[in-house]
Amino acid sequence: MIFSDEDLPRKPAPLFTPAKIDGLGATELAGYIAALEAEIIRAREAVARLDAHKAAAALFFKKPDQA
Repeated sequence: MIFSDEDLPRKPAPLFTPAKIDGLGATELAGYIAALEAEIIRAREAVARLDAHKAAAALFFKKPDQA
């Protein structure tokens, strides 16, 4: 059987594309860093929410004989 490229799984789109920072000054770089740090905090909060949801589901579906 012959497969074409269309049959192969596609690579997911990148979640983050770094900005070009070569021409930025110190103030612009500081702002860029602040924006990245805010995005990291947002992503960590999303992970925490998912972990809490998973933990709640695990408690809900826990078998009675499990302590």
